[in-house]
Amino acid sequence: MLGHMPTPSAPVHVIGAGPGGLATAAALAQRGVRTVLVEKSGDVGASWRGHYDRLRLHTTRRWSSLPGLSIPRSAGRWVRRDDFVRYLEVYARHHKLDLATGVEVFRIARDPVPDRDGDWLLEATGGRRLRASAVVVATGYNHTPWLPDWPGRASFTGELLHASRYREPSPFAGRDVLVVGVGNTGAEIAADLAEGGAGRVRLAVRTPPHILRRSTLGWPSQASAVLCRRLPVRLVDRLARPVEHTLPDLTRYGLPRARTGIYSRVREGAIPVLDAGLIRAVRRRKVEPVGAVEEFAGADVRLADGTVITPEVVVAATGYRRGLEPLVAHLGLLDGRGLPLVHGRRTHPAAPGLYFTGYTSPLSGMLRELARDAPKIAAAVAAAARSKG
Repeated sequence: MLGHMPTPSAPVHVIGAGPGGLATAAALAQRGVRTVLVEKSGDVGASWRGHYDRLRLHTTRRWSSLPGLSIPRSAGRWVRRDDFVRYLEVYARHHKLDLATGVEVFRIARDPVPDRDGDWLLEATGGRRLRASAVVVATGYNHTPWLPDWPGRASFTGELLHASRYREPSPFAGRDVLVVGVGNTGAEIAADLAEGGAGRVRLAVRTPPHILRRSTLGWPSQASAVLCRRLPVRLVDRLARPVEHTLPDLTRYGLPRARTGIYSRVREGAIPVLDAGLIRAVRRRKVEPVGAVEEFAGADVRLADGTVITPEVVVAATGYRRGLEPLVAHLGLLDGRGLPLVHGRRTHPAAPGLYFTGYTSPLSGMLRELARDAPKIAAAVAAAARSKG
């Protein structure tokens, strides 16, 4: 009579083939951990492929590379979107990652089978139920485009699109465009429209942003952020103030300096705007800062100061949500903002073996932190596997 055959160990599953998922899968493979990288789209770097055409990384090539393969010097210091996408493609091939595209995971739950204690079940497209010994969720900080529920939004007779659908300015030539939101995306799109022939460009601002140069005398702002990342918040706020004041004061143009400290805002999730043409466009009055949007009414948009304008197009650079609720909300692992309660190599006591990467907004640069997280997560997964065995 044959004895009980042990159940083969399930692979680790990494969900999301963006930079965080690729880096973590590569780090796991380097440790000899059997890993499957699942991606709902048809290729790696899906969110990066959808960004606007003029995008360059705001972080340097050196601090944007993932572990085990540098971005080539030919990409320049500030890497273009298309070059970064190509780099991600090469990265996956270089590390010979086991990539399953066209597979979307909808829900993560514990495997109920007794002899698979500690394993996870992933409910995925096509009725798939994937068994995993550990799971790394890397679906991205900018996962689900978000539009505010402005009063009267449905009645707007002009064109309303989220910034995720904006590519380049030619469709808006000669048109009156309102860009809503003055983060890096809104600032760059407004400048792009102004340079690309839009008839009029207004930029709706609720809270004035911190604006920095991408680099000063060859010294990148990111380098300062790396040096300051462990300093007290109030100290960084004070240190940054003189740097910000080296840039032109745009108050007379309708864009006053930020009142709060730069690092205090970062801790709230607001990354500084690295100038890629906004300051020049505002000073030349090609981009007009206006008040925040309050409501829509037919062709009209009412602003916070009571002004009513009638733009033909509204581009909402209003951010994204993480979209983690369907995956893990039932496990009690999210805070009130939909962010994981644990991050990186740590796992929650209620869900050992379930890791998250890419859900912070660090001052020192997201790609740098993803690259630092990957080997730490891989080490934690490998250590947990050894303790099981």
